[in-house]
Amino acid sequence: MSEVSPAVVVTGLGAVTPVGATAAETWAALLAGKSGITRLEAEWAEALPVRMAARVTTDVAPLLSTLEFKRMDRCGHLALIASREAWAQAGRPDADPERLAVAIGSGYGGLDTTLEQTRTLDARGPRRVSPHTLTRIMTNGPSAWVSIDVGARGGARTPVSACASGAEAISQAAEMIRTGAADVVIAGGVDSCINGLTISGFAQIRALSTRNEDPQGASRPFDRDRDGFVMGEGAGIVVLEREDHARARGADILGVIAGSAVTSDAVDIVAADPAMQRRVLQKAIAAAGLTGQDIGFVHAHATSTPVGDRMEAEAIGAVVGYQVPVTSTKSLTGHLLGGAGALGAIVTIQALRTGAVPGTVNLDNLDPAINLNIVSATTGALTAKAGIANAFGFGGHSASLVITAP
Repeated sequence: MSEVSPAVVVTGLGAVTPVGATAAETWAALLAGKSGITRLEAEWAEALPVRMAARVTTDVAPLLSTLEFKRMDRCGHLALIASREAWAQAGRPDADPERLAVAIGSGYGGLDTTLEQTRTLDARGPRRVSPHTLTRIMTNGPSAWVSIDVGARGGARTPVSACASGAEAISQAAEMIRTGAADVVIAGGVDSCINGLTISGFAQIRALSTRNEDPQGASRPFDRDRDGFVMGEGAGIVVLEREDHARARGADILGVIAGSAVTSDAVDIVAADPAMQRRVLQKAIAAAGLTGQDIGFVHAHATSTPVGDRMEAEAIGAVVGYQVPVTSTKSLTGHLLGGAGALGAIVTIQALRTGAVPGTVNLDNLDPAINLNIVSATTGALTAKAGIANAFGFGGHSASLVITAP
């Protein structure tokens, strides 16, 4: 007789986002409809075609030691701060270091440091390049620093799958627990690359909104007049734990990662495949032992691009139905890239726990081609027991997390 896989529960949440310095602040801001999208006033942004973004306004330096601040890229700063918050909420589990692991994904890693140190090299020569350059630009830096911080020896993984990275990290972490490789895993995603290169690159493929005169109205998932996403930055982190391990120490269980799926479209490096989006949803729901009818809430990836939102809407409707409440908090936070899927998971956990759903703002006119029940204003009427958080990325990366109430 085969053994039943252990349940994977969530015991801690952490976040540093454009709308909050903590997971709790972020959740309150989302419920209040607070936008973190602002105009970029810096000189380097003056000539850009897009001059707005959703930046983290939290002063991170006082939250870290001087050495930590110097040795890490901003990605590392955000991930470490969010991880410490989640670890503290989880009660700092007394886990066997060999069975404690980390999985933190990122799409672009220390790109800001790469650009900064390249400018230094060109302008001032090789002897002026920082000795911390290599460890700051490593995409695995955030997971490595967090593993050092908590003494995790069970592995420090770094899924790099564009905007699906954070969700894929949580999926990997849950699988580590289910297969017996770990008892506790700190998991999530982070990105911080609001710079001229990434903004110009995304603008060149017309992926970004150009509503420069109306930053807070620019990100408008599912709206008829959406014209692209808004770049954001931030980190979302969860502590996952084997259920019996959590209960044995009396931990507060916030939610359950009931199932997940990670797939690849194998079609195009940028364009997604609607059939594959349906497939990842179906596989995640099946992995949770549920059916589409059991899903009562969806946090959509919905970045506010004309094609992407419509494609995802078709997949959601086909798999879980057209009346399930759906929201996208990117309308307030912008697109956190590698951190987006992890933040979506946190929103889903909180929605199932509290019954509240942050509304998708700027939804003035629902796209007539989108037949979904989009939550456009914060509501406290959710009674669902199971929800899904989606994340899709360039390269055909797709990840869906099925989360159930504790």
